Amino acid sequence: WDNADFSRGVGTTFYQEFLTLNTAKPPFIRDVEAKVQRYLKSSYSAAWTLKITWEKAPAYAARTDPRRTITYQAILTTDGFRSYILMLYQDRGMQWDYTRLTATNVLVGYT
Repeated sequence: WDNADFSRGVGTTFYQEFLTLNTAKPPFIRDVEAKVQRYLKSSYSAAWTLKITWEKAPAYAARTDPRRTITYQAILTTDGFRSYILMLYQDRGMQWDYTRLTATNVLVGYT
């Protein structure tokens, strides 16, 4: 993840917390559980989930094009014993012009 620059009033960051231990689960949580089950081939029932969304985030620094924004999410979830993070990017992936970023060794994802 690179630095986003919200100083020019472009873009929004918001979050939503889901406490789902012994409660009815909304469709979003059922989708998170299905993704964990599908990718890890194991049963999973979320007790707590945090969804963080960076919407129309422009790249840092001021010299970059403020029209080239990205929307991405981090979803942290746990069943109380195991914890996972899902990193979701908008269709077509990272839209920032990496040739104009401060650091040009850009990698989408993690290692």
